[in-house]
Amino acid sequence: MALLQMRFLPDPILRTQAKKISKIPSAFPKFTDDMVETMIHEHGVGLAANQIGSLEKVCVIQLPDWEEAIVLINPEITDREGEVELEEGCLSLPGYRGVTLRSEKVRVKAMGLDGKTMKIQAEGLFSQALQHETDHLNGIVYIDQLVSKDEFYKIEFDDEGNAEYVQVNQDSALS
Repeated sequence: MALLQMRFLPDPILRTQAKKISKIPSAFPKFTDDMVETMIHEHGVGLAANQIGSLEKVCVIQLPDWEEAIVLINPEITDREGEVELEEGCLSLPGYRGVTLRSEKVRVKAMGLDGKTMKIQAEGLFSQALQHETDHLNGIVYIDQLVSKDEFYKIEFDDEGNAEYVQVNQDSALS
């Protein structure tokens, strides 16, 4: 396995819609294993292909209490329920957090590495990760979903290593 090169905002690939995969390439299991390794190395719970420079419509997700990651090819949200404000961050914009409006529950249809269709119902962190990574594959970043521009923060650490949130303008984060 290998670590893949992360892409950071304002890299235009992060605002580009990924292309559906019609046939799973033979090298895809290694590619998605590398995606998982990169996601874990970066301390994330999800990673979309455009975050590592690929425009293939695939993402990986592994919640903290899961033993293995899930690979989702051509994920599509088919149903949403409820709304909730959530704090969110992104591996492509490290050191920042924002409050977004997300659906409480989602249903997702995707293909697995075996080529079979899977249907997922999710809530909580899994729902949030599915929405976040699906957005990435559609060229949308979480800062596009902020409840308000006032709900965007840079994480700074004091001399004792304690984190504090400092409100910032998102334009300054992208420069």
